[in-house]
Amino acid sequence: MPKTVTLRLDDVSYDIIKNHAIADNRPLSNYIETATLKYIEEVDYVDDYEMANILNDERLIGSSGFSMDRDLIYHNKKVWKFCNSQSF
Repeated sequence: MPKTVTLRLDDVSYDIIKNHAIADNRPLSNYIETATLKYIEEVDYVDDYEMANILNDERLIGSSGFSMDRDLIYHNKKVWKFCNSQSF
């Protein structure tokens, strides 16, 4: 179910975001949601070079509690998530 969020922005930030939403032909709320999700996706995923370093470091692979197969993660460019006792 959709949630309503109140966001406080200064005038300059509001104008910048509003102008980008208009240029993208989107409502302001949709633009904020889309831009936020895009940012999160870019931050959460690692590039091929970094993933290769992670996959080749046996200290990381052997002791970190990762639960997914290395090849599956590499080829699908999935985000590594720790599978310790934490709940996400």
